[in-house]
Amino acid sequence: MTARFFSKPRVFLLSDNAERPGNARMAARDAPFFTWLGPFARFAEFGTADYPRNVRRRLTIVNVMAWMIAASSAVYAVMFAAFGVEAYWPLIAVNLVLIVFALLAPLAHRINDVAAALLICGAEFVALFFFVRELGHDSGIQLNFIVVAAVAFAICGMGHIRLVIGAVAIALALHLAVWFLYPPSAARVAADPFLLHNLYVSSAITTFCLIALIVGYAFTLADRARAEADALLANILPEAIAERLKSRSGERVADAVEDASVLFTDLVGFTQLSKELGADRTVAILDQMVTEFDQLAATHGVEKIKTIGDGYMAVAGVSQKADDHAMRLARMALRLPKLVARLSETHGVDLRIRIGIASGPMMAGVIGANKFSYDVWGETVNVASRLESHGLPGEIQVSGPVFEELHDGFVLEPRGSIDVKGVGQLETWLLKEERGPNAILGTANT
Repeated sequence: MTARFFSKPRVFLLSDNAERPGNARMAARDAPFFTWLGPFARFAEFGTADYPRNVRRRLTIVNVMAWMIAASSAVYAVMFAAFGVEAYWPLIAVNLVLIVFALLAPLAHRINDVAAALLICGAEFVALFFFVRELGHDSGIQLNFIVVAAVAFAICGMGHIRLVIGAVAIALALHLAVWFLYPPSAARVAADPFLLHNLYVSSAITTFCLIALIVGYAFTLADRARAEADALLANILPEAIAERLKSRSGERVADAVEDASVLFTDLVGFTQLSKELGADRTVAILDQMVTEFDQLAATHGVEKIKTIGDGYMAVAGVSQKADDHAMRLARMALRLPKLVARLSETHGVDLRIRIGIASGPMMAGVIGANKFSYDVWGETVNVASRLESHGLPGEIQVSGPVFEELHDGFVLEPRGSIDVKGVGQLETWLLKEERGPNAILGTANT
């Protein structure tokens, strides 16, 4: 049997805190990837707007690299000019051509998602080969071919693994070729030794820095994705269950709980009222209600299981043993009627809540493969559901085992025996308030 019986139509509503800030997620989705670039961040996304977000991230990397190539080529052109335009004009000219190719790269996104990457790789391969041919391998320019081993993955993506492998293979072949083909004796330009030293140092720095940045960026993305997945899992499942799933992946989570408590709530007449309120007001009311219910659950050490339409289901002592499970739910339940009354006043509606609590053995586990959920089953769960549906507006109806746990510290009034379908005659009580020093905690206005 399922954990819930309803006599009226219900719709599922995702009202958790994780789902609530939709506008924030939309803003995050539309925000620039490289916010550290400040006002240039949007400029770095030029030409990427029509692609999916994961492709846009990769194309943004291509654009940033294109701007970096343009800037470094300009610096090299100036440096060669400083050592003599007449002697180094071919190198200056090639750097200027590289600037043009780099600036054109974002426009290549209009062709497809790898056109710009191929343009940059092709231009860089030809230019680097030319530079080493002119200056010899003592210039260290061939070190830049090594960068392709990391850069190719970033600008082509795993979806184009053949292009990545091809680019890496070509870069390796060119690196080895220029080393053997162009020793210092084969250089076509008799370069100043100081210039060669500077070129070698700058090439080494560029190679190390780019590889470190790309690998660091990849690990940052991986860590961020893992953190987001962990946060999502924590919002879906109790913490103890989420940790079990992460540490023992693939293991079925199925527990038999000897003694725990379960709570059901329902807004009286809300289904009919929602037809008059419309979608916006209905969602606004339920969103605020569930959000505050969630906060109360966290405050009292209660585990939310799910929302079902305007109903709310929570447990205590299930994923983690708790000797005071009934008290936890009782203290939370005592605050719910006043919370709903305040929401009614805030939104200008007449809302009342029915609450049912039962204690006893139950089963719990994670079900589903893709859209999995943590749920509880058993006679105790069915009794709690019936206690709510057979309850009175504004009242908290509890079962005999709950009465036994609470009667020393709480005020309970006998309601008598009620006929519960599938259960039979059931003796019930109405929970009124908590006695003693903790009474304020249980009945304070929320």
